[in-house]
Amino acid sequence: MQRISKSFVYFICLVSAMGGLLFGYDWVVIGGAKPFYELYFGISDSPLLQGVAMTTALVGCLVGAMVAGAAADRYGRKPLLTTSAVLFTVSAIATGLFNDFILFNIARFIGGVGIGVASAMAPMYIAEVSPADIRGRMVSLNQMTIVLGILGAQIVNMLLARDTSVAANQMWNVAWGWRWMFWAETLPAVLFLVMSFFIPESPVYQKLKAAAKPEYGRQQEAGLLELGQMKYRKVLWLGLVIAVFQQWCGTNVIFNYAQEIFAGAGFDVDGMFINIVITGIANVLFTIVALYTIEKWGRRTLMLMGAGGLGLIYLTLGTCYFFGLTGIMMVALVVTAISVYAMTLGPVTWTLLAEIFPHRIRGVAMAVCTFALWTGCCTLTFSFPSMNATLGSSGTFWIYSAICISAFIFLFRCLPETKGKSLEQLERELVK
Repeated sequence: MQRISKSFVYFICLVSAMGGLLFGYDWVVIGGAKPFYELYFGISDSPLLQGVAMTTALVGCLVGAMVAGAAADRYGRKPLLTTSAVLFTVSAIATGLFNDFILFNIARFIGGVGIGVASAMAPMYIAEVSPADIRGRMVSLNQMTIVLGILGAQIVNMLLARDTSVAANQMWNVAWGWRWMFWAETLPAVLFLVMSFFIPESPVYQKLKAAAKPEYGRQQEAGLLELGQMKYRKVLWLGLVIAVFQQWCGTNVIFNYAQEIFAGAGFDVDGMFINIVITGIANVLFTIVALYTIEKWGRRTLMLMGAGGLGLIYLTLGTCYFFGLTGIMMVALVVTAISVYAMTLGPVTWTLLAEIFPHRIRGVAMAVCTFALWTGCCTLTFSFPSMNATLGSSGTFWIYSAICISAFIFLFRCLPETKGKSLEQLERELVK
């Protein structure tokens, strides 16, 4: 097989990671549009319809993740990346275009499918084309583009959301502002679509397909059953726990429910947008830190730092909410939580999921774990409003603290170090 130069590896990883950029933007943009499209569609007094609008894309994520693995093993990684680019483009245009609430949600669902496909394919593709000595950094590049997409959405939302204290501005926000928040995604989506035609197919996929020849399709159809074999169960459970914990650690509610969290800390709507951008900047800066530490400190060390650090931060944050503290100290704690997540659980989870599975089942295993991750995201998103209303912000963050501490114990006992090891070496060590 022809050897790929490192410079070309950087190029194709960057193109693939554009799926992460769109993933981050599409996932977070709705948080800033939420106050305005709710007024436009007349759902401000309907918690049920508000929940539908917020979670439609997440349901699409589940569908995208579910079909991505089998499709990637049958048709290849590259066509799935191109497909996700098409879905992002269609969703970006249609979400802002539709005036009907049902059609709006259909467009959001399409974007969610794109997120599900991209979140499964991009890290797996990058891991398969990258040499072992830079694989962690390259897969972390995907997380870097995710947080850049998040920050981009936060900045676009802040710039487009005009002063809500002026009636005319509020009318523009409701009529057009939220539409442009979604339409702004079109440019990077089209760029990703065009560039996806210039990257090669994964060499691992080409090797597997060539080795299997006529039996390849039948072997891939049996992939899900093969994944249930005893020899794969330990590594599968490890992947599932890592995937679900990345969501259940609670950090992502800060992005999805920033208005409620910062309102509870004493901030108005304008202060909310500013604080959201601050968290986005911290997210980017500490993801850059992760790019330099993941190959030096290792995956296991960073995951333990993330679980233990967030457990302590959430314990402190919950205590502050309990005693009614507000202002800059609360923002500092939230930013610290985002920073810890950005340099640990955020990028390292995707790196581990792309590394730990054998070639033969990687596509379907990655899809199953990505499906579990988005299931965790759905349950987190659904549960936060009820938990916050019933237990208060203090009780909610104490629960997240307990989850993080429990995960720390599990990871300490079960997670091996994977840095610097080839995918073949990891397969020999993890599957026995």
